[in-house]
Amino acid sequence: MESSRPSSDLSHYLGAFRRHWWIALVATGAGLGGGVVLTQTMPKVYESSASVLVQPMDQDSNAEGGRTKSAVNLDTEAQLVASGAVLVKATTLLRSDLSPIELAKSVSVQVPANTTVLVITFKAETPAKAQAGSHAFAEAYLRNREDTARAVLDKRIRSLNLKVKQLTTALTGFNAKLAGAKKGSSTESNLQSLRNNSQNQLNSWTGKLNELTTTMIGGGSIISDSRLPEEPTSPNPWLNIGTGGMLGLLLGLGLAYLRERFDRRLISVGDVRDRGRVPVLAALDERSTPHYDDVLQPYGPGGRIFNRLRNEVLASLQEDDRIIVVTGTSRGSASTLVAANLAAALARTGSDVILIGAHLPDSVVDAAPLARMFGVAPTPGLSDLLAGRVSLGRTLQRAPRIPSLRVITTGGAATAAGLMQSQRLKDTLQHLHRQGGYVIIEAPSTTSSADAQSLASLADAAILAVELRRSLRPALVDAAEQLQRVGTPLLGAVVLPRLPTPQPGDMTTTPAVTLPADSDSPTQQLSFAGRQRERDDEAADRSVAGADGDEQ
Repeated sequence: MESSRPSSDLSHYLGAFRRHWWIALVATGAGLGGGVVLTQTMPKVYESSASVLVQPMDQDSNAEGGRTKSAVNLDTEAQLVASGAVLVKATTLLRSDLSPIELAKSVSVQVPANTTVLVITFKAETPAKAQAGSHAFAEAYLRNREDTARAVLDKRIRSLNLKVKQLTTALTGFNAKLAGAKKGSSTESNLQSLRNNSQNQLNSWTGKLNELTTTMIGGGSIISDSRLPEEPTSPNPWLNIGTGGMLGLLLGLGLAYLRERFDRRLISVGDVRDRGRVPVLAALDERSTPHYDDVLQPYGPGGRIFNRLRNEVLASLQEDDRIIVVTGTSRGSASTLVAANLAAALARTGSDVILIGAHLPDSVVDAAPLARMFGVAPTPGLSDLLAGRVSLGRTLQRAPRIPSLRVITTGGAATAAGLMQSQRLKDTLQHLHRQGGYVIIEAPSTTSSADAQSLASLADAAILAVELRRSLRPALVDAAEQLQRVGTPLLGAVVLPRLPTPQPGDMTTTPAVTLPADSDSPTQQLSFAGRQRERDDEAADRSVAGADGDEQ
């Protein structure tokens, strides 16, 4: 049982999606439309990139953990692209009205792996501005790098010039002292040594100074200049539309689930079984559902379903069970169709079956449905019997083409309310039970009156007729609880699709039953069995009349 639970849940969710697919479709369409509108309203953004090759200079030093093993720390250089000095230079080159801080939001830098290249990307609302911006930042970065290197070089040159000047002065002093020193003295020897050392230093610093003054400053170059972009990078129409459609689909599925969760109507057979917790004996579809005044052919799709229902009902009954009540969970003719077709299916087996119409019509349009379905007179019927106007024998009418089936119509009294609990009804049902045949009671719905519960208390078993998209889950649960409270076993439910409302022009006076009848079979059965049943009916009338006299 546990292994089938996930499959049942999956089928429930799939069924909910099938029933509310239009919600998901509308939400998905709205999401796609929202993606289109968003694409049209969003400002277009163009990107252009320039690649800069960074060359090492004397002041460059790669910190520990740098991106490359070269002398240039590219992580530091990438940060310098958005530094204040570069921003000011780029703003000047672009001649932009934006402040450097606002301009910094449009630039980004990437460092390709294992290279000394900076890819500078600039975003703008037009292709020309994007191209000009990336080129301007590349130029500004290189100029700032060169200016920084030149400033360091100039500082070193000034420092060397100062040292050369100091050594030159010192040499001049040494030469003057040597001119006045005694030849061969220790003083001359010391002065000569000092002058040689100073001269050597002067020569070294002069060489370095000459090298620095002839050094060419070059911090890098643009190896791939920015190009004019042809298509905007944002908004991405396919991404926006796809995202909108996906969000719309998810929203639609959520709304479909919420609608399914809070919809109290019974939509599918699974709802009756899973949400109503009532076993399903039979389920009819649009093709097999009878007309509102129709009795199905025994070998058609619907007739075969009722034949199987008959077999399941007979297998579920105890040996002495004879009375079955059929009630609906909503107003309408669902219980009438189920009771009539079940009675016909039982009668086709040769069993003696009595169909009692205790369901007063909801309107004058569908008045006397059992009379039209079986071709019998609408009066006298059950209400006339319970009111004491006629005897039981007069209310029993044999169906013309189903000899084993007798019908008690609803009758001509305006109402039978209050008579469903009468002793006369109990005695009548007990007498019919003693005859040995099956009694099918077509009861009103459990939502329209308490008569269904009263009739169920007199029956041996009950069947619920559930009309999809009209019956509510609370009504189904309440109907099962009503039957449980009176102690009547509930065999299960017969599920029908929503039935059309009958119109006055749809009335038929001929019975819908077209079963072929043998030429001599009805006559033989009516000759002996009919007279025997008439005698039994007269005895029943006397017993019922006696019971009424005792009550008085």
